[in-house]
Amino acid sequence: MSGIMGFLLLLSGVFVLLIVVGVFWSIKSGQFDDMEGPAERILMDDDDPLLPTRRLSSKDE
Repeated sequence: MSGIMGFLLLLSGVFVLLIVVGVFWSIKSGQFDDMEGPAERILMDDDDPLLPTRRLSSKDE
């Protein structure tokens, strides 16, 4: 095996290790906890008159 081939195998091994560490970190930190919430929230209509609205207090004016 030539030196270049060994270097490329080592480099690909490092990339695989980084990907595995990144996936486990994202699972541990909760990146995949709520996959449907943000996707459904974008469909909610905030201008619906039947929804309760936030009233301005004297501090907000």
